[in-house]
Amino acid sequence: MSKISISEASSILKISIDTIRRWDKKGLIKSERDKQNQRIFDVKEVEKAYKKYIKGGKSPKLKFLKSKLKTKYKTVELFAGCGGLALGLENAGFNHSLLIEIDKNAVQTLKKNRPKWNIECIDVKDYLYKNIFADVVTGGFPCQAFSTAGNKLGFEDIRGTLFFELARAVKEIKPKIAVGENVKGLLRHDNGRTLKVMTDVMDEIGYNVVTKVLRAQYLDVPQKRERLFILCIRKDLDFPFVLPKEKDYTISLKEALNNVPYSVGQLYPEGKEKIMNLIPEGGYWKDLPDNLQREYMNKSYFMGGGKTGMARRLSWEEPSLTLTCAPAQKQTERCHPAQTRPLSVREYARIQTFPDSWIFEGSMGSQYKQIGNAVPVNLGYHLGRSLIGMLDKNIDYSTMQEIRVNDSESDQLTLFS
Repeated sequence: MSKISISEASSILKISIDTIRRWDKKGLIKSERDKQNQRIFDVKEVEKAYKKYIKGGKSPKLKFLKSKLKTKYKTVELFAGCGGLALGLENAGFNHSLLIEIDKNAVQTLKKNRPKWNIECIDVKDYLYKNIFADVVTGGFPCQAFSTAGNKLGFEDIRGTLFFELARAVKEIKPKIAVGENVKGLLRHDNGRTLKVMTDVMDEIGYNVVTKVLRAQYLDVPQKRERLFILCIRKDLDFPFVLPKEKDYTISLKEALNNVPYSVGQLYPEGKEKIMNLIPEGGYWKDLPDNLQREYMNKSYFMGGGKTGMARRLSWEEPSLTLTCAPAQKQTERCHPAQTRPLSVREYARIQTFPDSWIFEGSMGSQYKQIGNAVPVNLGYHLGRSLIGMLDKNIDYSTMQEIRVNDSESDQLTLFS
């Protein structure tokens, strides 16, 4: 028996089911869902949890992953941002033919750190892909909430959306592989219709498609961050679909922020600082006295849901919560575990696994936004190694997993219900 229920895991570890649920939510122990949508756990995962959290194991150290091998493979990236995915793919062994980004500060960040990269500061809608070659085209297209535009669900029906621009680039460049990246919520947007439009479009222009959510906290990123990847292979090629295999460990915030360089960072106003001073490590608004809960939460106090991101102080012993475009938004507070202040810019960068040498241009607010929007560099590295495995037809099954169409995330949805 390799898979066990949450009650069986509770019995083995001799801790409450609620504790296991909390570990699962915090990304400390991996779970899956069975056909009845119940949590199930791998026995080995439970054994590791026992050794780590009951007997007191130590978190692995953060490493900035980089392969010593360079390949001949080239990429084109749309919506490149400040370079998280591009740097990760470079570290994996790729060369970049072209990066496109419209934000001037992000472009300055790219040029500052990689002056030899071919970077275009332009709206993707205005770019013509003449004489551009790439083995792989990627794009973390902005998450736009759009419904299906027509009945055919085809290429012409998505004009005006930024996913269309990724599809147009793929259609014109004809790479062997294309990769789209977005938030996990895209899986269920418009009851699955939106994702079906996208996969139908890629099918129409000549690509087979699978989709999969990758959990960054199990891929050498000290952050609980889930992203949806749309992996496409040109139909004339006999490639397996391959993505990174999750590790059996997470990296704590304590290890991630060890000896982090000092940098600028947002500060709290006096009133909020007084509130956050009362929040313990790993705590949130419910750790306040009731009268202060009501005062701080205002109308939110009476609304449903746990609202666990509000007045939230991070924990040293866990991966960070998902970084957003600003560290002190009321719904997604990211307070330092020990000091009463938001995370600094360099702390943000460490958690996203940018090396300390990577310089961010623009205002402090722009730097936070660039980093918060980025693909974690180590996640990009693991994705890159899997893409190289596909292109080489040389799969390392110790670090990679083959994804079959029937295992695709979109096939687990009840579409159009």
